[in-house]
Amino acid sequence: MKIKLALLVFLPLLGFSQIKVLDQIKKNIPTKIPTSTKILSSIDISNGLKEALNNGIQKQVTKLTAVDGFYKNDLVKIMLPEELQKVDNTLRTLGLSSLADEGILMLNRAAENAVKESTPIFVDAVKNMSFTDAKNILMGNENAATDYLKSSTTTPLYAKFNPIIQASFAKVGADRVWNSIIKKYNSIPLMGKVNPDLTDYTTNKALEGVFKMIALEEKDIRNNLNSRTSNLLKKVFAKQDKK
Repeated sequence: MKIKLALLVFLPLLGFSQIKVLDQIKKNIPTKIPTSTKILSSIDISNGLKEALNNGIQKQVTKLTAVDGFYKNDLVKIMLPEELQKVDNTLRTLGLSSLADEGILMLNRAAENAVKESTPIFVDAVKNMSFTDAKNILMGNENAATDYLKSSTTTPLYAKFNPIIQASFAKVGADRVWNSIIKKYNSIPLMGKVNPDLTDYTTNKALEGVFKMIALEEKDIRNNLNSRTSNLLKKVFAKQDKK
């Protein structure tokens, strides 16, 4: 507005060639100044990725801590290790299906108990995410955030889960059940002896289930606009949509 008033005042005093120059200047004056709200900063990206990861942890990992969170979720249900599949089949053939089912239930119960302790470890990993990490995750593949959490948390999660699963086996009698199962199987003539480390196996399967559920949430928020439940998430992941 001030520029227009100035032109009105001074145009009568200028020659024709000078008027043409001013006309050109006027045409080049931007009509809209970009606002800072349209600029996606490193802080925006970092906060948006942290919000997305926290949502995934709260929404998906929490499901696994409920009773039957593993046991009745076909995506993560823990079945017997390969070396025990023959044990399971043999027990069922001998009419001991209930004992085999109880053994599988115990594995899943132990995993559900262990995952309850995972949230603080995830929170620390999200809190320590750098701006560079966040940018790489945003513009990475559809599992980039899950992969970041895997690399940041697998070791401390294993260390946390393993003793909890071991204690859980003892608490719910899983060690007794499995000792009974393995003893019965090993007593069958002509069968090879088995003695698996079920604590290690269940710990690794619990970790696998946790990351599988987080990956589902990450894929959803990357591909489903309706899953971006805040303005920050919409703003940040719009950048990913354009890559």
